[in-house]
Amino acid sequence: MKPIITAFERSPDGGQGLARDTRIRWAFEEVGQSYDVRLVSFRAMKEPAHRVRNPFGQIPTYEEDDLVLFESGAIIFHIAERHAGLLPVEAKARARAITWMFAALNTVEPPILDRATTWIAERKEPWCAERLRLVDDRIRDRLGDLSACLGRADWLDGPFSAGDLMMVSVLLRLRSSGILDEYPNLSAYVARGEARPAYQRAFAAQLAINAGTPPA
Repeated sequence: MKPIITAFERSPDGGQGLARDTRIRWAFEEVGQSYDVRLVSFRAMKEPAHRVRNPFGQIPTYEEDDLVLFESGAIIFHIAERHAGLLPVEAKARARAITWMFAALNTVEPPILDRATTWIAERKEPWCAERLRLVDDRIRDRLGDLSACLGRADWLDGPFSAGDLMMVSVLLRLRSSGILDEYPNLSAYVARGEARPAYQRAFAAQLAINAGTPPA
């Protein structure tokens, strides 16, 4: 039985790859694991049948036999643990790759999501511009540190890993803001991630759903 993930029936971003199911698709493509997708509407996400999979009524979720997981980081970690290709074999390198996964989700992503929430929900408020300035300063603090860590390397710690997959997925959310362009090495880093064939396949699969066309 192939794993089943849930994804938006129609993504809020129109299929630009920012919904978290794209991260899971990318991980599957990197390790060569086929999977099925259960599409859910916004209404269905909040109904009891889906809350059995994710008590918070969100996507993505992962089902395989009697195992049900939620949270994109946990799902990708599970995939990386079960399949070669996303985590190094050597113990210390493996631990560092996992650390970068957590850094992407816990250190870099929160201010980026704060920016998105501010823009979507609060942009008509008179104080929105000042709040955005403060949030953008927090983002720049994180990106400055990340840029210094990456330096001239292709990936964060040796070969491409789940840490890079997660970090690139997080940084993609900044593209429309223009902030990422202030850090040329991070812009190039994201571009390398997007250029990976596995990412291209994952992106095409989720875009096809949102475009209403079957994947090739």
